[in-house]
Amino acid sequence: MKSIAFFLLTVCLFFTGFQLQAQETGSNKPVRLVVAGALELGGDEIAEVFFIDGGSQMVRAGQGGSLFVGAQFQLPSVDKFFVRTAVGYKYVTTAADNINIRLTRIPFHFTGHFRITDDVHVGGGIALHRNIKFKVDDSDEGLITPTASGPRFEAGWKGLALTYTLMNYQGNSGETYNAGSLGLSFTALLPK
Repeated sequence: MKSIAFFLLTVCLFFTGFQLQAQETGSNKPVRLVVAGALELGGDEIAEVFFIDGGSQMVRAGQGGSLFVGAQFQLPSVDKFFVRTAVGYKYVTTAADNINIRLTRIPFHFTGHFRITDDVHVGGGIALHRNIKFKVDDSDEGLITPTASGPRFEAGWKGLALTYTLMNYQGNSGETYNAGSLGLSFTALLPK
């Protein structure tokens, strides 16, 4: 976990340096820092937790909350097109009190976007999930291989966007889990 935090801090500082340089070169801000979050739902059931009161909760391969940091690159010759790249941490757990069940992964996104208006944009690209881990308490259940990738699509208004990702996780026994997700993301750009 310390290495992930160090990596995210390094990326932040690296892109902040680009951002400061962009501020000095003009008002079009060709490089900006991206800070984003997302909530996503979907995918196949990986586990189901049954509670004493008779209720249950499923852990699905595509669901989770994410935080990202990255950069947005504005192409100087094409003002309606920009590229975003980001790295983050995606996490989902259950409401169980006596056991810690969680699915974690490190997503990377690389997407190209087209501005329809100043506020509305559509985009598409690739999502890569690394370090995919399904854990129960401190044991690694080992149900999922460590890397997956697939296409990602976005339709946004200002800093909000609907996202759709197509992806499959491969189980260690050869089974395939649909890890596709539908989500809502929020993106802040610095400087504004």
